[in-house]
Amino acid sequence: MAEYLILLYDDETAWANAPKSEYGRMQEAHARFQQQAVGLGAKIVNSNALQATGMATTVRGDVVTDGPFAETKEALGGYYLIEAADLDQALAVAKLVPTLNGGVEVRPIMVF
Repeated sequence: MAEYLILLYDDETAWANAPKSEYGRMQEAHARFQQQAVGLGAKIVNSNALQATGMATTVRGDVVTDGPFAETKEALGGYYLIEAADLDQALAVAKLVPTLNGGVEVRPIMVF
């Protein structure tokens, strides 16, 4: 099994304006997703949601700045680290990840 990182990108403004019921609906959707991933034969190794980009700090060399480095509509909001047989299986799992208005990126973990 190889490891893949599924990065979740979404529109923070949409989340900020979403009703509280949407948070509950998305939590339930993520719980279903985790069961579906296992049903596809993948293993979720770890996952986390991230604080909003307003809480980010960027370090480039000796320069430290508040907020994310890049200005973008969609921001990294969380991730799933999974084990999958191959990229095709990882992509099948990634297609099931619920997002409000965004998408996901799948990246293989580099093995040294």
